[in-house]
Amino acid sequence: MASITKRTTNEGKPYYTVRVRLKGYPVQTATFDRLTDAREWAKRTETAIKEGRHFKTAEAKKHTFADLVNRYIKDVVPRYNERERKERAAKMQWWAEQIGPYMLADVNPALLVECRDTLSQSRSPATVVRYMAALSHAFTIAVNEWQWMQENPAQKVKKPKEPRGRVRFLNDGERQRLLDACKESKNEYLYLAVILAIGTGMRQGELMGLKWKDVDLKAGALILHETKNGDRRRVPLAGHGLELLREHAKVRRIDTDLLFPAKHGDRPINLRSAFEYALERAGIDNFHWHDLRHCTASYLAMNGASLAEIAEILGHKTLAMVKRYAHLSDGHVSNVVASMNAKIFGGV
Repeated sequence: MASITKRTTNEGKPYYTVRVRLKGYPVQTATFDRLTDAREWAKRTETAIKEGRHFKTAEAKKHTFADLVNRYIKDVVPRYNERERKERAAKMQWWAEQIGPYMLADVNPALLVECRDTLSQSRSPATVVRYMAALSHAFTIAVNEWQWMQENPAQKVKKPKEPRGRVRFLNDGERQRLLDACKESKNEYLYLAVILAIGTGMRQGELMGLKWKDVDLKAGALILHETKNGDRRRVPLAGHGLELLREHAKVRRIDTDLLFPAKHGDRPINLRSAFEYALERAGIDNFHWHDLRHCTASYLAMNGASLAEIAEILGHKTLAMVKRYAHLSDGHVSNVVASMNAKIFGGV
């Protein structure tokens, strides 16, 4: 129950001290200039304690947003792979620079909207979405695991609309010219790396980080232990890429476990210059290494693979990222529908 005590300052001005005592909970106190405010606070506090809301709010008044960022980087970020750790930490540090001194109780959607708009002035919509996703995840942890907040204010902030994803893939002529240029390159790894990139859909970091212990030439598979989304993934190998990798295994370096080592073998080789020169010799414009991954997805779609199959091969958890390739499989879908109708209604 609540008790209110009237006191007087040295100047003779009255004030009221409220004490809320409920069995099993710490005593809560507050001071007000007006009796009506004291009674209202007492009523709200008693109700909040009984409903289990009061101490969550109290925690939000004890911790700043900077506290949240520091704990998130210390306890949560290490759960991810090295690349993701760096990216998440950088994003959260940016948010800390904007609103670090604010108490969590004072971080509201309106404040986050201001930050979003500031970020939008120098970043693309897709980048802003990623920054907001990192922030939202940190708030969710603070709500569910740490009990520092009652709700996630980022969930009430509208994210900018992202443009349709880029789909740049090589047509048959471009692909052949690029492969010819890679085969003629002075870099001994370029041709194999490009073949594997197109044949598997692996990201450049995944491909360059491959070690021989992760290669199963007999089964025709690669095992990726650290991927962008944090999952372990098995990548099938087949055809020309598997044949080339078997040949590559015969001349592998014994001073390193990397498939594509740099000169000293302690890190992967950087193929950027060799790849850009091959593109120039092949006469191919507006194309980047990551577009090889788009080639994989596009060729799969055009050869009848479903969006779910493409997502599994590329290592996406949802279909959202592969919907951009849906139009490339229109012919296959039409054939499937035609086949179904012929079987059902063919004899009618």
